[in-house]
Amino acid sequence: MEQRGEPVVQKGFTLWLTGLSGAGKTTIAHILEKKMKQMRFKVELLDGDAIRSNLSPDLGFSKQDRMVNIKRVAFIAKLLTRNNVIVIASLISPYNDIRSYCRAEIGDYIEVFVKCPLDVLIKRDTKGLYEKAMAGEIANFTGISDPYEEPLNPEITVATDREPPEQSAEKILQWLKQKNYIR
Repeated sequence: MEQRGEPVVQKGFTLWLTGLSGAGKTTIAHILEKKMKQMRFKVELLDGDAIRSNLSPDLGFSKQDRMVNIKRVAFIAKLLTRNNVIVIASLISPYNDIRSYCRAEIGDYIEVFVKCPLDVLIKRDTKGLYEKAMAGEIANFTGISDPYEEPLNPEITVATDREPPEQSAEKILQWLKQKNYIR
């Protein structure tokens, strides 16, 4: 049951979930969003698929287009963060250099690596995307024909092949509490 009333006093930050397609970023992001709203925080979820369809339908999946898309998300996240909103950004964001850009641009940036081995993702591929990518039907597919650079120093890593999404979300919330981002 969602609590009513004034939002709690908070400092904005961006929680940036990165990982391969199907790793669980969006599922974890929705769980976090719901829990934080129940705690009466002002929260905005910036989901990669929703951003692509609403803000970046003009872009493809070349490295350059991916960079432009992620820079657009970083800009929005920066605006929300500086206005004391908690941002949960859920995007593959496959390259270390673009995640470094986001960290520098946004400032209050917490990187969460949603880690899952490729063989597990291929087995759990409900959309059939990995199968199509391996057959050459999808070009520039991250993890198959386009690289995914694992984060070098994420603040938080969750292993979705070993824990359910609720446990991953709880691990993130506990980290945020320990570091005094939320109370």
